[in-house]
Amino acid sequence: MERRVKLKTINPHITCKICGGYFIDATTVTECLHTFCKSCLVKHLEEKKTCPTCDNIIHQSHPLQYISFDRTMQDIVYKLVPKLQEDESRRERDFYKSRNMPCPKDITQNHEDDNEKVMEAHAESDFHRLDEQVNVCLECISNNFKSLQRRFIRCSSQATITHLKKLVAKKILNGIEKYREIDILCNEELLGKDHTLKFVYVTRWRFRDPPLRLQFRPRVEL
Repeated sequence: MERRVKLKTINPHITCKICGGYFIDATTVTECLHTFCKSCLVKHLEEKKTCPTCDNIIHQSHPLQYISFDRTMQDIVYKLVPKLQEDESRRERDFYKSRNMPCPKDITQNHEDDNEKVMEAHAESDFHRLDEQVNVCLECISNNFKSLQRRFIRCSSQATITHLKKLVAKKILNGIEKYREIDILCNEELLGKDHTLKFVYVTRWRFRDPPLRLQFRPRVEL
């Protein structure tokens, strides 16, 4: 028998503790895993370095490097709250239109290729040389892919799963543009493309010995 749950019973789990509204661009603190609206959290961190919920220090000097967009949470909110996504999109466009400015989300698609080129340029520089480093072991779990010649890497904790996918694609598929054909997992759990290694380490490997062990395979359509 299907059980119906009232939205108000789960509101405490999908609303921002700062503004009291439903999450918009849900962003999670990687240290304590509390989630807020991105704009609310960024504004809060301009004055304080602590989590608004638990008051733990996020980072003394660079707290914005220890927060991450939570796509899964945002997808859940949009699915649970009727018309929230459409209403928010309309309000955002009206806001920029009233100021004679282009809406960033309208031009994102047009600049996707340019953004990827910028990311690649950063990857080739020493832009993240002062970041906290993470030791990673990348293991192949499919007979359809060959293993990496060098499974162990050391990189910035701010590197994302997408960066790792591009690395694997370049090494075994002979083309960085083929990164979408790859899944990366941890503890048999599929990882989101925007997760940073810091976030993965804190949420999936916190009480285990390094290196952080990740697995890759051909993409599986869900």
